[in-house]
Amino acid sequence: MIIFIKLINEQSFEHYHMKKYLFFLLLFICFCSTIYCQIITGTVLEKNTESPIQHALVYFNGTSAGTYTDQKGFFELDISKNSSMPLTISALGYYSITLNDFPTNNPLLVYLPLKVFELNEVNISVKADKNLRKQNLKLFKEIFLGKTDNASNCEIINENDIIIFHQNDTLKAYSLKPILVNNKALGYKISYYLDKFEFIEKNQTFSFTGNIIFDEDLPINNRRKEVIAIRRVNSYLGSRMHFFRALWENNLNSTGFSVSTPTNVKLNYNDIVIQKYNPLNMDTIKYLKYAGGFGISYFSHFPDSFIEFNNDSIYFDRNGYFDGLGITWEGKMGEQRVSDMLPYEFLNNKTATNTEKAKSK
Repeated sequence: MIIFIKLINEQSFEHYHMKKYLFFLLLFICFCSTIYCQIITGTVLEKNTESPIQHALVYFNGTSAGTYTDQKGFFELDISKNSSMPLTISALGYYSITLNDFPTNNPLLVYLPLKVFELNEVNISVKADKNLRKQNLKLFKEIFLGKTDNASNCEIINENDIIIFHQNDTLKAYSLKPILVNNKALGYKISYYLDKFEFIEKNQTFSFTGNIIFDEDLPINNRRKEVIAIRRVNSYLGSRMHFFRALWENNLNSTGFSVSTPTNVKLNYNDIVIQKYNPLNMDTIKYLKYAGGFGISYFSHFPDSFIEFNNDSIYFDRNGYFDGLGITWEGKMGEQRVSDMLPYEFLNNKTATNTEKAKSK
């Protein structure tokens, strides 16, 4: 009898601790889920009427991470993998909005301004003859897609949605719809929300701004996949994304990069990078800064790319993202256009070790 009672007590004791263990295990899992799965919510409205915009795209520019709003303009998005990047909202017929700082614990309310073209601009594009449009479209694609081998394997699916016209000596282009690009060279389908495109013929300078989201589009054929994988690596090596990732890790030299002044004086990491600590997410924030700009070499004795600063300092992060509006590029990196772009998810830690292996093929 005594032994029997003792056994019951031991079993009860073990049962109690098992329940306690399971409780804390469940609590730990919930805690980890909260950290690694950070969901934001919000509503997208038209700026003038405050009516909800359905099927607006909420995404991180330059990635494949995004979601669409529902009929009420509502969205929710997991930002845990891109929390250091600005959030972009785009919709058909509206100018895109980019949020650099946004609350993660409260719902967002976003207003998109309607794209409105002046009547004379539209009339000019309508009256343009077919030969002139063909010529203008060719020039647009050379600037927008580039002139590399990748560009020759790119196709703009909806060319008719692009409005192109001359205003004085400037070629301009607009599109109410996102420009859809099939990049067969790198295996991506791209949606580019163009906000501005200008080419000044007098001095042969251009600028275009917009936001891009990627969609994987790999072929079924394995041999073709291998070719695309090699092309992706070749596009990455020596690119702007590659440079900023190497700069973040402070290993420019080991990756083949070097930075120098216009008088060819070598610059070190501490000469061009400012570090700050962000107590909110317990992470480091980094900025690129150097008065007057500098040159970048990639496995070369002399700079083949050049940076000029439009802002005092340029934010960048570990995945290669940087504030594109704050920099003007010249040289080799300046020649990289939409056809050479890769999503920021490209080349994670698992595939980084295979970079040189793929390059050698």
